Amino acid sequence: MTATVLVVDDDPVQRRLLDAMLKRSGYDVVAVDSGSEALSLLGQGDGEKFDAMVLDLVMPELDGMAVLARLRERGIEIPVIVQTAHSSIETVVNAMRAGAVDFVVKPVGAERLQISLKNALKLGALEHELRHIKRRAAGQLGFRDLATKSQDMARVVRLAERAAKSNIPILVEGESGVGKEVLARAIQGSSDRKGKPFVTVNCGAIPHNLVESILFGHEKGAFTGATERHIGKFVEASGGTLFLDEVGELPLDAQVKLLRAIQEGEVDPVGGKKSVRVDIRIISATNKSLLEQVKRGEFREDLYYRLNVFPITLPPLRQRREDIPDLARGFLARFAAEEGKKLRGIAAEALSLVSGYDWPGNVRQLENAMFRAVVLADGDELTVTEFPQIAAQMDGYDVRIPPAPAGAPRGEARDESPRIIQVPVRDPNALELVAGSDMRKLDELEREIIKFALSHYRGHMSEVSRKLGIGRSTLYRKLKDYGLIEGDDASEGSDAA
Repeated sequence: MTATVLVVDDDPVQRRLLDAMLKRSGYDVVAVDSGSEALSLLGQGDGEKFDAMVLDLVMPELDGMAVLARLRERGIEIPVIVQTAHSSIETVVNAMRAGAVDFVVKPVGAERLQISLKNALKLGALEHELRHIKRRAAGQLGFRDLATKSQDMARVVRLAERAAKSNIPILVEGESGVGKEVLARAIQGSSDRKGKPFVTVNCGAIPHNLVESILFGHEKGAFTGATERHIGKFVEASGGTLFLDEVGELPLDAQVKLLRAIQEGEVDPVGGKKSVRVDIRIISATNKSLLEQVKRGEFREDLYYRLNVFPITLPPLRQRREDIPDLARGFLARFAAEEGKKLRGIAAEALSLVSGYDWPGNVRQLENAMFRAVVLADGDELTVTEFPQIAAQMDGYDVRIPPAPAGAPRGEARDESPRIIQVPVRDPNALELVAGSDMRKLDELEREIIKFALSHYRGHMSEVSRKLGIGRSTLYRKLKDYGLIEGDDASEGSDAA
């Protein structure tokens, strides 16, 4: 579930140091000793498993600058942090121009490297989202935009790549929100119809009396309200791809005409005097079992076999949890840019929370949850506090709404955001006063009471000091005395997030 970093350095001591440093920071690490080996790994099918690269500039044979040049030539997009023992302005400028996102000077400290990596991952996620949006708008979305670390999803991509090479009708099956339309767009963007029209029809949202008109078009005056000519979705998609989303929702009478249009390659507009030839590729999608609908008489058997020539089943998000961190970071980058929020990433605890959730609404639900979290965020990083609905359904998280401040007038606005605690909540009535045969010391009891209050009120110092009946300066002093806060942090700053 964590990000994977590729370390490239010919010095074995430096490789071991970076490997240990990055693993302590929670990253997975693959270390190689040459630029050619790094390029070989990145050029393989599993090259997309790497989220960032730490690259030494000075190496024998293929140095760091040459590696950056090869990455650009081959179109390999990965955020690269270069490291060098020479921090000259010229070296840094040349590396950045060659495509590096940051640089560090040997020997790099753990904190400096971690900050650099967080920024690189954030930048990489944002660039991926921007490329995704641009390619989708241009009808050029490809399978590289569906980068995945899941074996189940990788099999789907390989299957779709084969289908993209022909005009075979495809039926994409999967739960609602798994990304059926995105897969369909990637198939078109990787076929000879790349850049041609991609027309989507939500069959479940069309009124039954307008299905024929919307799909096949109508002439002016063909029926009441037809004040102008309409060419229809089939003609609109001619030369490209027609995506029939939720095709199982089509009424039976429309299914007959759809079958003829697919078989004959022509449509009859309502009120028209002659048929219109069309050249389209059909990709259908459903979140139901069309075969079960056929058995119940709700879907025509002949149309089913016409659409179900090349079936592809998309796995739900809970079966490809390896993709959740990358998806979450991508959504975070996009929404933070749209909302003008300066967020440097998502905390490890929050990432663990979203990775462990089952997501019944799949990718669409994750996208909406990330949007809400970005809007709620007050700090520079998303924490578990920004995911109250998700945390409420997970074991080990306690969700509370803090009470209004004492003495606050009725009707006064207060913070209704749930505070989420990822600690076992101990019953205060279970406080043990006796240790063995003796009473416990007063400072031990006081320390335990303060720890409980910190957990109960999620570190909000104003609330903790108010409930304990002591001043904030006294609270901070006791926190420092009892080792509950670092010395540099024992100041009366803002409340903890």
